[in-house]
Amino acid sequence: MYTVGDYLLDRLHELGIEEIFGVPGDYNLQFLDQIISRKDMKWVGNANELNASYMADGYARTKKAAAFLTTFGVGELSAVNGLAGSYAENLPVVEIVGSPTSKVQNEGKFVHHTLADGDFKHFMKMHEPVTAARTLLTAENATVEIDRVLSALLKERKPVYINLPVDVAAAKAEKPSLPLKKENSTSNTSDQEILNKIQESLKSAKKPIVITGHEIISFGLEKTVSQFISKTKLPITTLNFGKSSVDEALPSFLGIYNGKLSEPNLKEFVESADFILMLGVKLTDSSTGAFTHHLNENKMISLNIDEGKIFNESIQNFDFESLISSLLDLSEIEYKGKYIDKKQENFVPSNALLSQDRLWQAVENFTQSNETIVAEQGTSFFGASSIFLKPKSHFIGQPLWGSIGYTFPAALGSQIADKESRHLLFIGDGSLQLTVQELGLAIREKINPICFIINNDGYTVEREIHGPNQSYNDIPMWNYSKLPESFGATEDRVVSKIVRTENEFVSVMKEAQADPNRMYWIELILAKEDAPKVLKKMGKLFAEQNKS
Repeated sequence: MYTVGDYLLDRLHELGIEEIFGVPGDYNLQFLDQIISRKDMKWVGNANELNASYMADGYARTKKAAAFLTTFGVGELSAVNGLAGSYAENLPVVEIVGSPTSKVQNEGKFVHHTLADGDFKHFMKMHEPVTAARTLLTAENATVEIDRVLSALLKERKPVYINLPVDVAAAKAEKPSLPLKKENSTSNTSDQEILNKIQESLKSAKKPIVITGHEIISFGLEKTVSQFISKTKLPITTLNFGKSSVDEALPSFLGIYNGKLSEPNLKEFVESADFILMLGVKLTDSSTGAFTHHLNENKMISLNIDEGKIFNESIQNFDFESLISSLLDLSEIEYKGKYIDKKQENFVPSNALLSQDRLWQAVENFTQSNETIVAEQGTSFFGASSIFLKPKSHFIGQPLWGSIGYTFPAALGSQIADKESRHLLFIGDGSLQLTVQELGLAIREKINPICFIINNDGYTVEREIHGPNQSYNDIPMWNYSKLPESFGATEDRVVSKIVRTENEFVSVMKEAQADPNRMYWIELILAKEDAPKVLKKMGKLFAEQNKS
């Protein structure tokens, strides 16, 4: 018999989802049976629900849609932090919550995983601020409601919530007769009028600049933007919140703009532009040097998923995805001006102890094409976001939500989504201690990223903002290199190393890149007080911001 559960899984597979993350619980076990019985879908069981939501987030950044499954109450509330991060950073993630039977809910019975007040909608209400759409499925409304919330997922590129009672998952349903469709926008301002304004502005500008952000990645429009820039030769920059939204190997890619923390020549070039085309950008504190950017909105056309501005006048109800795609249709635009000299240094390793600034120079020099850099918020993010990526490379960070520990599960989720792009994770010791439980999953599933654990004895990013010598920025010292063995790894599955010098780093990086069939677990020993220069400056700005 074809069921509601089958219908939901067919729709998820239609979105390109081939793996579902999560934790089993008694309210989702029957639906789990349906997942594992399929040949076109795989269950990936996590150590906890928070990690499952992080893994789904990473998967969605690469596959452009993801799903995870929890049980009612205790499971879904454990995951809500990860879901909030996906909402903040525009990731299309489906949370499926297995819940008590319709009869139990309708009768308000005091069953486990509830607040014993007979109200089964508390937790769905808690999800309202962090989801684009929510539904409690019944046997009668299931197929219509599934399509409604998944259409919202496609349109808004934000998480959705599906409450699936045990009996409803097993209820009879009809197979979908038509493909899932995104909700269409009704346009008050013609998309063509906006395109005409962009074309006129680019043709007349002497010093134009294009700035792209994370929403380009949310819609999978990176190739479109790169083709547009390749065709027009327009100078382009991105914020760190949007890094890899354009191919950074393009000659006209200038680097990362970050307010007063930008390279001086890049800052002057961007802020003196006579026309700014800003695509999918959100100006947050960590991506603008704590709001030290100077971008003239009277010379700007800005387009976002849910709003836009043309020379400081608001526009709404346009199709963001269609507009970006239509940039390729613009004609008679070819920039013939000058760019800036890019600051790229050749790295020659020595036997000196590894330092933050030298580490990121080495990473820039020795990364390869078609790799994915995953950088934890902190020293890793502010170091890695400033490097130039090789062709066909990607970057994952979480600079807006900034939940520490996020990147270890996210890197695993993304690596599962794209097995052809070797993932290089850079994560601090403090962050790793929050989510290291998924090391067991990585070993079991034979996932082979290169993991660099930056052991600098505590919360360095927090020390840069406040309390450099306070005990609350200290953490327990672990024997990080022994963790794979503790989680059951053998040498044929995981290679564990400790690195202290520049020569050692370069040697182990080359070894790991040449050995794609094993995970590399590399502990980098760095000084407690050491941090990338840009983070030291950002820490001072954040400290001032927290006083105002």
